[in-house]
Order: sequence, then structure tokens, then C-alpha cells
Amino acid sequence: MRDAQLTINRSALLHNLRQVKLAAPHAKVLAMVKADAYGHGALVVADTLSPHVDALGVAFLEEALALRMAGIRCPIAILEGVFSADELAAALSAQCYLVVHQPEQIGLLQDYRGDLDTRVWLKIDSGMHRLGFSPQAAIDAYQQLNALAVVKEIILTSHFACADDLQSAKTRQQITVFEQLAQALPILSKSIANSAGILAWPETHYQWVRPGIMLYGSSPFADKTASELNLQPVMTLSSRLIAIQQIKTGESVGYGSTWQATQDTRLGVVAMGYGDGYPRHIGRDTCVLINGQRAAIVGRVSMDMMTVDITHISAERGDAVVLWGEDLTADEIAASANTISYELFCQATTRAERFVV
Repeated sequence: MRDAQLTINRSALLHNLRQVKLAAPHAKVLAMVKADAYGHGALVVADTLSPHVDALGVAFLEEALALRMAGIRCPIAILEGVFSADELAAALSAQCYLVVHQPEQIGLLQDYRGDLDTRVWLKIDSGMHRLGFSPQAAIDAYQQLNALAVVKEIILTSHFACADDLQSAKTRQQITVFEQLAQALPILSKSIANSAGILAWPETHYQWVRPGIMLYGSSPFADKTASELNLQPVMTLSSRLIAIQQIKTGESVGYGSTWQATQDTRLGVVAMGYGDGYPRHIGRDTCVLINGQRAAIVGRVSMDMMTVDITHISAERGDAVVLWGEDLTADEIAASANTISYELFCQATTRAERFVV
């Protein structure tokens, strides 16, 4: 059996949800479980969260249907909406909420002749310029949707581009656009706050919040750690030392011989590589945890293995190695790899044996 393991902690997930509710106590919660729950396992996460949230968020229809087939009954919102009459029929049969962000999607609802209905999240482009109606077009879109029997409620929604950057003026501009439009429409429910919005922009909580990365124990801010935000890591990626090597001063290790020992060195070989989802392009001095001690990665990360300097720590073959998790956050590893924790989580592969605790 391969030593690489990926462990999902349900208690940490529920702890992080409590932080959402403490920050936004009067808002309903649409919990993001798209992209296999950010790599954590959509079914495990949905099963854990669904008794405690108001809805789950997925990217596209197939993600929603997979959860329904697995027995998840919580309301599900499809963030990209649907793109054909068949998709619309399937989404309505599965009792999904629909995001509507373009005229063609209104047309599908206008052509619907069944007797089912749904809540529609009318998405406007408040400044991110990715999806959504312009503020001018949104008024006509609202009127068209409001005339349809298939639409039982319209929730106004948009998405922040820079809410994680408190020095940017962009978020304040988006809030202004969003609120001006909301005042022009007879809409009771609004939603714009992602994780950064929940924590840093309390005036944007409105009736619905949409937590994503904070549920999984990572900070949405570059200058605040998850620990400072009282968030706990849900995913732990771990493995074991499968061999120990002694090399002399001047000898190198790994592909390309990119690292050379400046002293006699004791090296540990870890059963973990980019084939398991660990980033290949990791920065110098990036560490793993062995028996609570930090050991620096040396040489290139290869597909199945990496080597670490264990000269100055207590470590033996068979010892557990934490790649990220408690006491060594995915945010730290992501920064070292010049990426974000979202990408690390989503890139974790199925080679690591999965456990749920």
C-alpha cells in the first residue's frame, strides 16, 4: 500500500462553518462545494455541511446531479446556470436553484412549459467583467424573469473581484453599483459576499453569504493567516519516510543535480511527488513536518518522491511526514510555490489514499 494519505477532518469543516455564522449571523449560507469541494470530496463535504447550511453551490449541472444521485437533499445552486432545454428540465427535476447571467438563459425559462419552479439568482456584472448582465440590462432581465411562473423568487447576485485586497478601491465601487441596482428593483434577497467579503466587508452580508475557501481552513487574505482568523485546516496531506541516505559534502541529489550538499548530510526520502498533487516548482527552504519538526525539501520534487534534509532532526524510516495540514498550512506551501491554496487542494490526486475523520 502506498504511504501517501489525504485526510479530511469533518470537525474542522464544521468549526469553519461556525466562523462563517459568527461573522454573518443574520445571513443564509450558500456553501461552495464546486470542483469536488475544492478537492476535499464533494460528497463527504456536502454530507457534513448540508444539515447546517441553507444551500450548496456547484459550478455546473453534472456536479449537482452527482450529489442528488448520492442522496444529498439540501438545495443546490448551479452557479453557471444551464445552457439547453434538457439541462433546464434536469435541473428543475433535481430541485436546483439557477444562476441566470445571460439572455439565452432567460429564453430557456420563457420556453419552459412544465409545472416546476425554482429560485433564480440574477447575476449582474458589478465590475469583475466575467459573467453577468450589465446594470442597465439587469432591469429588463429582472422584469422578464419576474413575469414567469417557473420563477418563484429572484435573488440579486454578483461576485467580487478584489475583496481580498483591502487597499483596492474596486470592492467599494462594486458595492456601490450593486446597491444602486438593488434599490431600483423590488428584490428582497441579495448576495455578493464570498469568504473575503464575509470577513472583511460586513456591510455586504445581505441575506445570503457564499463561503468557499474559509470553509476549508485557508485564509482568503495574503496578510492574515488562517490561525489568526480562527480557521482550522480540513485537509491534511501526509506520507512517510521510505528510505534514509547519507551523502558526503559536495554530492548532489535529484534530477538535474540542482542541490549540492555543503556538509555531510542525512537525507530522508518521502513517498510524495507531483503525481500525488504536490507542486513540482516549490521554493527553496520549503519544509515538511516530521515528528513535529521542520525538514527542508532539497533537490527537485519528482513524480513519486522527494528528498528532505533530516541532518538536524530526529527522524527514522517509517516516520510520518506532513506535507500540509495542521502546523504547516497549505497557505504557506502555496506561497512557496507561487500559487494559492485553492490550486493545491484541487490538484491533490486520487493516488493518495483518502480517509475521513
